[in-house]
Amino acid sequence: MTGRTAEIAVRCACGSAAVRRVNQFVLHDVLWWDAEFSCGACGAALCEHAGPEPVPNDVRAALLAAHGPVRLRLVGPLPSRVPAWKVLREVLSVSLPRARELVEELSREGLEGTAAEMEFLGGRLRRGGVPVEVDR
Repeated sequence: MTGRTAEIAVRCACGSAAVRRVNQFVLHDVLWWDAEFSCGACGAALCEHAGPEPVPNDVRAALLAAHGPVRLRLVGPLPSRVPAWKVLREVLSVSLPRARELVEELSREGLEGTAAEMEFLGGRLRRGGVPVEVDR
């Protein structure tokens, strides 16, 4: 399992400062995220979400702010771009023209995202025969 955690300062219903702990990770070849809330003042605690749905922008932004982005890069020759296009279309739900653009980015500066996102995408690309590595 690959993952990262970030903490977001929030306000509890009791009025005290509280913490929202967010995570994104790969579990059983699925990209997951979760969020938990806790207040030290009143003891309130709850699990806000745990599942493989797309990560909300605020969670993703907190993870990137806490840990910085990582890059996924092509590290070897790509005899055919078709496997990469196929994986990108399946994993990211993008059009073929967008998948083509992403493969070009992958071969130049690389794709950037959270550590879990790039590990997940990198695993799928490698299984499709695309030689990539995550550059932290």
